Amino acid sequence: MATYGSNELKNGLKVMVDDAPCTILDCEFVKPGKGQAFTRIKIRNLKTGRVVERTLKSNETISSADVADMEMQYLYNDGEHWHFMVPDNFEQYALTKEVLADAAQWLKEQDICIVTLWNNEPIQVVPPNFVILEITETDPGLKGDTSGGGGKPATLETGAVVRVPLFVQTGELIKVDTRKGEYVSRAKE
Repeated sequence: MATYGSNELKNGLKVMVDDAPCTILDCEFVKPGKGQAFTRIKIRNLKTGRVVERTLKSNETISSADVADMEMQYLYNDGEHWHFMVPDNFEQYALTKEVLADAAQWLKEQDICIVTLWNNEPIQVVPPNFVILEITETDPGLKGDTSGGGGKPATLETGAVVRVPLFVQTGELIKVDTRKGEYVSRAKE
């Protein structure tokens, strides 16, 4: 397993901390006026989702996590598990709600996602950056009703709720940014 010095760390790197795979969210090199330089990192535990801060002295090393990011296709939800398949070899994985976390609200059948495997077990799912979903329920937009900022909540086919402009109606397809959970634009078939 590879090891990284504190000067080799960068955002997005997957490392092992306290025998758990983590990803680095933020990395900052600090050189105080007095004393030894150090690196402050903010990491997310890939198994639990908890975010913690750690400091590493300039001579410390940290080992890389033996994780693999694989493209998988979302197949279906049987009520308890979400089923994914590797398109190359048709190998299937059943994931729980805990592993999916917030990604579940953006998944539509046949979507391609990035699934992180650790010891051949799925621990994290990243949905596509943009998804096209149908609006199942929203209030009708009334002309001149812009005192509240010009938006209204809309429920999507997956159950997610996003704020949309007043002109968008029930039954329309919209493009949503899954990283922020925001409306991007109308979409065509």
